[in-house]
Amino acid sequence: MSAETELSMSTETVSIEDVVLGMWRALSARDWEGLKTHLSDDCIYLDMPVGPAAAAKGPDDIVKRLKIGLEPLASYENFDGLLVENGSDAMYEHHEEWHWASGESAVLRFVSVHRVSGGKITLWKDYWDMSALANHAPPSWLEDFATADMSWVYDATGEV
Repeated sequence: MSAETELSMSTETVSIEDVVLGMWRALSARDWEGLKTHLSDDCIYLDMPVGPAAAAKGPDDIVKRLKIGLEPLASYENFDGLLVENGSDAMYEHHEEWHWASGESAVLRFVSVHRVSGGKITLWKDYWDMSALANHAPPSWLEDFATADMSWVYDATGEV
């Protein structure tokens, strides 16, 4: 069997559920390299409260974006919820728990929308209440975000 045929068969046998939940397991473990394997080269990620003008595109920039919020945490965990799929699209209701070394913590409830093609996530949109984070995060959280590397910013207006 050729490598091309093998690759084609392997992507056909991977379910949307496996791709989406596999990505979330990698994120929950903050396994940045593992997370990238679930994202297409042109995947767009955005937090809907911020909007498409501050999206990230591609696995490397998506990880840069995610690290700003998650890497400084003392602990972070995603908790599974309802996953509904329809063709290439999936909606995933879940929650995350964030804990800072300074003692603050937050529970963030999400609905994430994913589009999967060829065994990879090509679009990832998170719908959540940003005030739930801002009301529980330490004061330094927004300051740290404001001084972070923003080279990942991609304007996805008109694409999502």
